[in-house]
Amino acid sequence: MQNIRAEVLLPTRDLQGDTAFFTDRLGFRMDEVFPADDPRVAVFSGYGLRLRLDRGLEAAPGVLRLLGDEPELIADGATTLDAPGGTRVEIAPLAPPVVMPPVEHAFVVRRLVDEAPWVVGRAGMQYRDLIPDRLGGSIIASHIRIPDGGPVPDMVHYHSVGFQLIFCIRGWVDLVYEDQGPPFRLHAGNCVIQPPEIRHRVLYASDNIEVIEIGVPAEHITTIDHQTPLPTGTFAPERLFDGQRFVHHEADKAEWLPARLPGFEARDTTIAANTGGVADVRVLRRAQGETGWTAHDADIHFSFVLKGGMRLAAKGHEARDLTAGDAFVIPPGLVTRVEAPSGDLELLEVALPGRVTTRIEG
Repeated sequence: MQNIRAEVLLPTRDLQGDTAFFTDRLGFRMDEVFPADDPRVAVFSGYGLRLRLDRGLEAAPGVLRLLGDEPELIADGATTLDAPGGTRVEIAPLAPPVVMPPVEHAFVVRRLVDEAPWVVGRAGMQYRDLIPDRLGGSIIASHIRIPDGGPVPDMVHYHSVGFQLIFCIRGWVDLVYEDQGPPFRLHAGNCVIQPPEIRHRVLYASDNIEVIEIGVPAEHITTIDHQTPLPTGTFAPERLFDGQRFVHHEADKAEWLPARLPGFEARDTTIAANTGGVADVRVLRRAQGETGWTAHDADIHFSFVLKGGMRLAAKGHEARDLTAGDAFVIPPGLVTRVEAPSGDLELLEVALPGRVTTRIEG
């Protein structure tokens, strides 16, 4: 079998100084050095990296990053270092903590008829952004579709997130999750949450599958896991992933109860209970009675029109007519009302945090 290895090549203007720096200060091991009488090249190894420093290389200085569970122990707490030969060394956490940016509250309406662009994202899926400014980076809401069904070119992966929801609005998709049993089919009207760092994979999709994906914060890391096979052969529905349980909500098993909005009823996805109040996800539909003016206290409140149509009125803003495929964000304290709701109107509501107080305004 052929022996193949990779190395990083960097210039140095002080090979002697770099030798002491990389071995004594950073803990690398020297493996090669030549020529003996006036060394020009030295090769080091450590932390899964092979590094070649060449005094004769005409190139700009490079940047080397060292990542650790306790980065403060790598170089006496330093976060940046400059090697004698010019290499910049950055020291950072191996798994950076999820940071939730402050929410920049705004009243947002995104209509499908306005033809927001679809872009090709991960695994060939098409994405439509539902909150263009992402409320200051606090949330991303995407309308995702796969026009041609079949096997999905996905790999086992996980997301470093605070909260993530997948709600199927058309078609179906086959999924598999860590410690949640064999693969299963997510049908239209059903949803799952993907707790922080749960391993999962998209396997197969129907033609014209469409889902809504919510991620908090907007920018988060997706990591490919090359070691964990799925399914794991274990069924542990009570397992906690950073305080959250996996949820597969099935619409036909849910009970409809009075909603927070007058004139509507809702089915609870149990996501608030299973995330410890991180988020609440409900589906609302038209019921008996008049609608009314209300305001809420959620930091983030996102809605997507699943079926039917309505007019969204908001104090101080122009009323907007909405139909299936449209989305809106109502900031806390803004007084709004659903007007002229069609009989088949259904809304997906996502609120963070999950304990929402609604105030009726007259």
